[in-house]
Amino acid sequence: MTQVDTGVQAVLWDMDGTLVDTEPYWFRAETELLSAYGIPWSSAQAAALVGNSLPASAAVLRDAGVQLDVREIIDLLLESVIAQVRTRVPWRPGARELLAGVRDAGIPCAMVTMSERPLAAEIDRLLPAGTFEFLVTGESVTHGKPHPEPYLHAVERLREAWGAVEHGRIVAIEDSLPGLASAKAAGLVTVGVPNVVDLPEDPGHTLWPTLEGRTVMHLRELLPPR
Repeated sequence: MTQVDTGVQAVLWDMDGTLVDTEPYWFRAETELLSAYGIPWSSAQAAALVGNSLPASAAVLRDAGVQLDVREIIDLLLESVIAQVRTRVPWRPGARELLAGVRDAGIPCAMVTMSERPLAAEIDRLLPAGTFEFLVTGESVTHGKPHPEPYLHAVERLREAWGAVEHGRIVAIEDSLPGLASAKAAGLVTVGVPNVVDLPEDPGHTLWPTLEGRTVMHLRELLPPR
């Protein structure tokens, strides 16, 4: 594949809520798990976990009264969400189209998600082979979003495969506050596409209401001048 000189060296994609609208699946999984212990769970409580690492979210559920350890909670949530994804994959508007356009331009893409590999792999296998260079998943890092480690790890892997890349010429696409914080802390050009949670205006990131109609050149316009 020949890379088109757009100035964009790579695009890093969040998954839940950005590429696929799986947040309602997570909400359902959480609600059903808590219900088994007779514990109510509100949409506001569920929304507060959007973008967090799975261990952090599982700890919240345990503190709410789920009498399981963190690993058991994560496994049950993943099992539920994977089952729902296998029934229906709710792609976010414009996401696959922009992803295809980026790959057609020869720009490497990677997934950077706090979900674990079994779920990320379910989504990855539904896309054309080779769409993502690699997947950075929650269990592959020590510190999850909003810590910059997930995106810094992705940049290091890009360098291993592609040589020198600049943080300021890599675009990260996110839908959550922890995700935006992680990408910005890693020094990446950051786009927020609100979904379940409203995102604030901030000079450190760009907000797009949707990915529909967006192209590689729209990503190019986000880059700082050389």
